[in-house]
Amino acid sequence: MNSKMSESYQNYIATMENQLKQLYVISERARSTGLDPSLKTECVIAKDIADLVEGLVGPKDVAGSIRELSTKIQREEIAFKIAEEIVYGKFGKMEPEVAAEQAIRTALAIFTEGLTAAPIQGVAQVKIKTNADRTSYLAIYFAGPIRSAGGTDQALTLVVGDFVRRLLGLDKYKPTAEEISRFLEELRLYERNVGRFQYHIPDDEVKKALDLLPVEVTGTESDPVEVSSYRNLQRIETNRVRGGALRVVNDGIVGRAAKVL
Repeated sequence: MNSKMSESYQNYIATMENQLKQLYVISERARSTGLDPSLKTECVIAKDIADLVEGLVGPKDVAGSIRELSTKIQREEIAFKIAEEIVYGKFGKMEPEVAAEQAIRTALAIFTEGLTAAPIQGVAQVKIKTNADRTSYLAIYFAGPIRSAGGTDQALTLVVGDFVRRLLGLDKYKPTAEEISRFLEELRLYERNVGRFQYHIPDDEVKKALDLLPVEVTGTESDPVEVSSYRNLQRIETNRVRGGALRVVNDGIVGRAAKVL
């Protein structure tokens, strides 16, 4: 327990912890009767942010590294260092695509302090895909719940993605003119038919951002609204709007550019 707390506050915390343990004993006893689908209490007690992150997205034993680093560097720096350790195999050897996804999810969980659904539901998957010149690049698939991360953390997720891309020796994402036009069509279609974003970004700024992004921002379909002009593109799996990806670019990397930089 934190020695800087007053004695009365320490006693208060100790009382709460003891009562919580008693409730868990009652819960475990009730579950052991077999009347519920699970024989164990699903909720696991997390003592700090490190426990929250490991319990939410993993990998196993990452909590110890987070605690150690938290005494030396800031939270944002911890996220990048942990991502590096994951890619380099500190927590077990993984295939590049698996390592990239784990690193990005864990970094996002650290950014959000393990308190939102964004690391689990906001990042649908991470893939290594191929440019037209046959070089490999990283693509991050976002889903609607990425909204819970907030614009700054959404943007930082792309920065981590670029960092991971470099560690893996991957090339940059090289969008085609059709893919950029598709994203812009999708963005305006979403604004007209689904809902507004936090910021309204001019077309030229959106195009510039998409042309410069080193990782592909894509995602799963979020609403039953389809584009009419730029359809059936090879590297975009759906003709429907991808709300999560649109939000990350519009409200994240462009809308919060000044803060992230």
